[in-house]
Amino acid sequence: MADIAFLLLIFFLVTTTIAEEQGVLVRLPAWEIDAPITPSSEVFTVMLNANDELLVEEVAARSVDLPQAVYDFVLSPQRTPKQAVISLVHDRSSSYARYLEVYDALLAGYHMLWDESANRQYGKRYAMLTELQQKSIRAELPMTLSEAEPIDALKAD
Repeated sequence: MADIAFLLLIFFLVTTTIAEEQGVLVRLPAWEIDAPITPSSEVFTVMLNANDELLVEEVAARSVDLPQAVYDFVLSPQRTPKQAVISLVHDRSSSYARYLEVYDALLAGYHMLWDESANRQYGKRYAMLTELQQKSIRAELPMTLSEAEPIDALKAD
């Protein structure tokens, strides 16, 4: 009996796959030693504080309004879409669910841009394009999202 239990235990240990959480999948840019300094007029600052309050350009905002704000910032006549940088700063005490909500809202803003460009150029939604067509749209409207090191509420005070 003990041999059979031992064999079953080994069988289940060997055949079981352990699911790993992947988190947020983001492709990081190449490391540059002397990174160019971006003027503040080209940076759109989004902050999530310790109380899970969203601040856009230091003004309280709602996450549902964030996609349109990103859209307007990237297509502003003050800069080209390639110059627009979205800076996301969050507090270590902010909840992960709220952080993902804000991150998804930022991505939704870029998807609005890409869908509009895809409709204008190809007559289809961005998701329906070929990989080559998607790359051409992303080259025209690159997603430049800068995530700063999380801050501590105690140190910020």
